[in-house]
Amino acid sequence: MAVLSLQVKENNYRGHGDSVDQLCWHPSNPDLFVTASGDKTIRIWDVRTTKCIATVNTKGENINICWSPDGQTIAVGNKDDVVTFIDAKTHRSKAEEQFKFEVNEISWNNDNNMFFLTNGNGCINILSYPELKPIQSINAHPSNCICIKFDPMGKYFATGSADALVSLWDVDELVCVRCFSRLDWPVRTLSFSHDGKMLASASEDHFIDIAEVETGEKLWEVQCESPTFTVAWHPKRPLLAFACDDKDGKYDSSREAGTVKLFGLPNDS
Repeated sequence: MAVLSLQVKENNYRGHGDSVDQLCWHPSNPDLFVTASGDKTIRIWDVRTTKCIATVNTKGENINICWSPDGQTIAVGNKDDVVTFIDAKTHRSKAEEQFKFEVNEISWNNDNNMFFLTNGNGCINILSYPELKPIQSINAHPSNCICIKFDPMGKYFATGSADALVSLWDVDELVCVRCFSRLDWPVRTLSFSHDGKMLASASEDHFIDIAEVETGEKLWEVQCESPTFTVAWHPKRPLLAFACDDKDGKYDSSREAGTVKLFGLPNDS
């Protein structure tokens, strides 16, 4: 399938004092998304105004974040492998868990009763929620398992690894059904589109790969000027938000650290 060059509108969301390492949309409110930054805060943004509507201070430099499927809780992890669960309405901490292994990315399952973590040993750790008791550990990749995302339709989840592979997993059987191998660098970030038909993945390659989930074929390639930290599809529309490694103006002196960009893709995708 041909690679398309997208000419689309771009919005920037500025406010963090350090790079934005990850972002995610509210699971049901299409106007809100949350970002995690190394500046020891998370910020909730409103796309209608491009303004930050809430800033929550955290204990450490944040590297991963996710919103629970019921919209009630935000989980944020930092560089010390501490995951904090924050009430999405009061913006106060509800619980905190210190893990004894390297936690790379976190996610609830779609039923909101299990919590998944990827770790530095190439494994996926599955915990009960809200008890956070170990259920199962899966050997997913031969090297560092970096990121994980769930399909909104509840059929698949995907993992990305330092081996530059994206693996697609059957949720019920917990088996790998397909691999995507177009990236050359460790896969940093993944996101499924709202209808579960597209999977975006990115790394230090200066593009975001957008694949058709059921066939693995490339649909689009979004060009970037620097490595991409995080990608996140809008919960209801073909809009892709992402943040790149623009800290200290290393790649483009006209850009500021902590900037999130929003791209709209064709409606007939």
